[in-house]
Amino acid sequence: MHSVLRSELQNAVVSNLPAMASTNPSGTVQDVASKGEVPERYIHKESDRGARNAPLMAAPVIDIALLSSSSKSGPELEKLRHGLQSWGCFQAINHGMTSEYLDEVRQLTKQFFGLSMEEKLKHLKEEHEMEGYGNDMILSNQQILDWTDRLYLTVYPHQSRRFKYWPTNPQRFREVVGEYTTNVKLISEKILKAMARSLDLDESSFLSQYGEQVKLDARFNFYPRCRNPDLVLGVKPHADGSAITILLQDKKVEGLQFMKDNEWYNAPIVTDALLVNVGDQVEITSNGIFKSPVHRVLTNSERERISLAVFYLPDSEKEIEPLEELINESQPRLYKSVKNFVGLYFEYYQQGERPMEAARI
Repeated sequence: MHSVLRSELQNAVVSNLPAMASTNPSGTVQDVASKGEVPERYIHKESDRGARNAPLMAAPVIDIALLSSSSKSGPELEKLRHGLQSWGCFQAINHGMTSEYLDEVRQLTKQFFGLSMEEKLKHLKEEHEMEGYGNDMILSNQQILDWTDRLYLTVYPHQSRRFKYWPTNPQRFREVVGEYTTNVKLISEKILKAMARSLDLDESSFLSQYGEQVKLDARFNFYPRCRNPDLVLGVKPHADGSAITILLQDKKVEGLQFMKDNEWYNAPIVTDALLVNVGDQVEITSNGIFKSPVHRVLTNSERERISLAVFYLPDSEKEIEPLEELINESQPRLYKSVKNFVGLYFEYYQQGERPMEAARI
């Protein structure tokens, strides 16, 4: 049996952390952007900056209703498997949420970030906490900061909701986010079942490993305009520590890019689609068949941008490991068993590193 990776990862993280993690001393990016200048802490070296003329990615568009149909799912399952092997992501349509409903979710997100600073600060995250309004922790003096503010909430299970971070303004925020969470959880489970079936496995294979105590975290993102967008990144290159991530993109403003074969591609906006990408934990469970893609976000000088990412996270007490059915002589085991992967993911992310590398055998 391969050893659980938690202590190994923790030792690697702790040895690289400063004595005290802190919050952004310059305040919110909205504040910084209003002053017009780009502080040095946000400026990436030239080789890491965004390529705006990148080609469009060719990740597939998948009909969720067809995936769930026992009689018509064959071609759609094949398209899903191929897309997750080559791109690690796809655009999901016919997912059961109307265009008007998705517009309301986007509008509530915009309205929250458009509130006065005094109102938003009622939900300010505390030092060393993920949840709440603000931006990510600073874990080293060398850390280059992301050009984004966010509201981060645990949205499932219900008993884990910390309502001091949940806005009551806009008025329908809590109600709509609660509904959206229910919808996204159901969609995530349909997708995880379909992923298993696409590999000729029992449809519960992924879900059984991830346990009963799954968690959903939501990250509402706001990317202010930047006078010098070529100097900064909205979000630095990273892969997600989730099982899967479901992203509601801005309706009009692009900015998301995925890497494939060391080249960046622009993610198009597909009307009413949810962009779904594999996270590191599905890559581990699938023994590397499905790829957790590296992605990043660009900013622009003309329009602000919003998005909403929901992360489907396995039970932190469950060991995540390659499924036995996917290990054989031609496809040997690639990953160790891991536990509480997400608990360590964020420290690695802020240092521009991937915990997946430590998980490899």
